Amino acid sequence: MYDWGKSSFETSVVSAIFPTWFAYLFLEANGLNTTIAGITMEGDALIAYLVAFGTWAVAIIAPALGVIADYKPVKMSWLRILTYVGAGSTFLLGFDFLAGDGNEWIWLLIFYFIANIGLNAAGVFYNALLPHLGKDEEMDSISNRAYAYGYLGGGLLLVVHLGLVLGIGGDAVIRFCLASSGVWWFGFALFTFKYVPEPPMENDKDVPTVKEAYAQVWQTLKEYDKFRTLFTYMLAYFFFIDAINTVWAVGPIFGAVVLGVTTTELMITIVAIQFVAWPCAYGFTILAHAWGTKRALNASLVGWLVLSFAILGFAPLELDSHDEFEVMYEWNDESQSYEVHVNYLASEIAQKLDFEEGEFDEQKWAGDFSGMLPVELDEATETYKWAYGEDSDTQLLFPVDGDVADILESITDSRFSISVSGGPLDGSTNVGIDHPTNLGDGALDVIPETVRKYVWEPLGIAIGTQFLILGCMIGTLFGGSQGLSRSIFGQMIPETRSTEFFGFFGFFGKVAAAVGPLLYATMTVMFDSRVGVLSIAVLIAIGVFLMRYVDVEQGRADARAEDARNRGINLD
Repeated sequence: MYDWGKSSFETSVVSAIFPTWFAYLFLEANGLNTTIAGITMEGDALIAYLVAFGTWAVAIIAPALGVIADYKPVKMSWLRILTYVGAGSTFLLGFDFLAGDGNEWIWLLIFYFIANIGLNAAGVFYNALLPHLGKDEEMDSISNRAYAYGYLGGGLLLVVHLGLVLGIGGDAVIRFCLASSGVWWFGFALFTFKYVPEPPMENDKDVPTVKEAYAQVWQTLKEYDKFRTLFTYMLAYFFFIDAINTVWAVGPIFGAVVLGVTTTELMITIVAIQFVAWPCAYGFTILAHAWGTKRALNASLVGWLVLSFAILGFAPLELDSHDEFEVMYEWNDESQSYEVHVNYLASEIAQKLDFEEGEFDEQKWAGDFSGMLPVELDEATETYKWAYGEDSDTQLLFPVDGDVADILESITDSRFSISVSGGPLDGSTNVGIDHPTNLGDGALDVIPETVRKYVWEPLGIAIGTQFLILGCMIGTLFGGSQGLSRSIFGQMIPETRSTEFFGFFGFFGKVAAAVGPLLYATMTVMFDSRVGVLSIAVLIAIGVFLMRYVDVEQGRADARAEDARNRGINLD
């Protein structure tokens, strides 16, 4: 039930609502960027830096916290305290208006930062309960069931929140969704606090100082020979969880920027992932009982390896009708001139005019052709925005002052597309080189071009449906890989040092969470996004290779021997 509760933060807040809401308030207050400590940063970079700082801070202190928690029965008490911090901060996200006009984004930034620290730190003590809740053969079921509950609980609340946002909308609804996520997390965590007891301690020892705790951490790292199998597994885990986390972290960006998926399509896919992952987590439990934990985990990792190659083949269909283009020019017979409007419904590409997007400065382009584009200058932010009616879906036609042929040529290096209907330029189109449908200039574009030609186009499967298929594939593997990776780790660590070792588990996971996106970003900058995806496949392949050297039975024996030593039992 703790997973059921905390997933509200991971789905509704992190994936669906917070990024867009923060970006809106940040832009309204600061324009495109702000200066902090002499450094100019945009809103998304500011969030990324703060979350990364909080994550790494927790990762560094987690093993030492684990050492202390293994000396005193404090796992549940610390889980409670950190849940109060995380869920309470999530609840307070809904009260940003208390900060006053223009400061709402600062309020959101502070409490989002604290909520992330609460979530990640609580996870160390929560995961450390696993070895105390059942025998080795029961851990697969316990761990996977927890993930399954998380997917279902987070998915159900996400459906409610998306219904409210898309159906009613408005600032108050968004704030309610954020605050209710904190209530959901805290409310269902109460079941855990009530029914899960503090694991018993065989020997109540003197609590070490922080310095002594870190000394113990260092000593553990030098005990490679004692826990050879466990450390080999932790190295394999670093690589494959790195890849899995990277898919989740950059998937929405890849979908929006590379594939041109709309926000609505992205939200639908996130919901689908939750509801597919829920039963599949149970399915991998059955597979683990039939095959063994290691073989079942390897099966999920091979699935991820196949999936990472399959991602390369997803591609939007080519634009073939006038109303599929972002910017549309239409001939007015009465005035004998062109009128223009931006097709908000055709693509999310047309929702925002960025500043210096790659080599194409969209703001300068909008200014240079302001007489030929449906744009308006926002005085508060001094930026150009697309002009809509009172309802963002309203298609307003604007008169054109200039030569349409010039603007057709101007978007060659952009991410936009333009189509002309009627008049002397009837049928003229241009699709920018960075438009999602424009393939051929990337190192691996032969793959999506081929798949589009022989699969997607003959079947008429648009990119929204393709992305949904991809999401269902991800959901199929998510539950098994996450639950079994935690289970197999829990089976190979000594109960008497569970929190310390799950501190390492969290450390490896958090470090991996930073390394994977960095590798993806580097490959994307050096080559393109699909090469970045290919780098994820390499990480998984390394993890699969290292898993060959993980002997689970030997790891269990090492854990039992360490527990015996700590309990003063002579196994000879």
